[in-house]
Amino acid sequence: MGDKPQPGMIQRLDEVVVNRIAAGEVIQRPANGLKEMIENSLDAGATNIQVTVRQGGLKMLQIQDNGSGIRKEDMSIVCERFTTSKLHKFEDLQTISTYGFRGEALASISHVAHVTITSRTPQAKCAFRGQYTDGKLKEPVKPCAGNVGTQITVEDLFYNVSTRRKALKSPAEEHARIVEVVSRYAIHNAKVGFTLKKQGESMADVRTPPNSTHVDNIRTVFGASIAR
Repeated sequence: MGDKPQPGMIQRLDEVVVNRIAAGEVIQRPANGLKEMIENSLDAGATNIQVTVRQGGLKMLQIQDNGSGIRKEDMSIVCERFTTSKLHKFEDLQTISTYGFRGEALASISHVAHVTITSRTPQAKCAFRGQYTDGKLKEPVKPCAGNVGTQITVEDLFYNVSTRRKALKSPAEEHARIVEVVSRYAIHNAKVGFTLKKQGESMADVRTPPNSTHVDNIRTVFGASIAR
């Protein structure tokens, strides 16, 4: 019988490593990240959601909504894990009526991409912009021009997790998954107008008007025969 291998020393993983692993479980590809951001926009009461992508969302993924916005005081923690406006105590889970509630999506995205958030609430005189890495603000938020609502720009997704980046498909295939996500939310949320386009192109891949019907949006996305 040979010598048994010595047990390895158990150590705590560094917090940055933990967060990047956790981020990869929540955000597996650009379409996952977009799904989470669309749900935040819908929960914020948006009636118009515009999505712009570059290279299938790998280079850039941007969402602009006209929802209730993020307060300046909350901009500092909006990308930290488990920060949420939708849940206050455990019992609230019994009556949850929003899409998301854990406050994990933006945190996860910020651990594997460069995130810029510009947001304005109806009460604010101007918008505020913050840039985030690993869940934290890079510097204090700055006032800027902006409409009521929120714009989130995600750049260089998985720039720091090469294994995850290599596992992704081509930009064209990742873009097709994004089209599918936007199309599904557009059909289910007919009161909300959705637009999806590639950066620099005038033609939209998906465009549905606000205050439409489910059938109208099915016709817009899938054609007249399926709508019938």
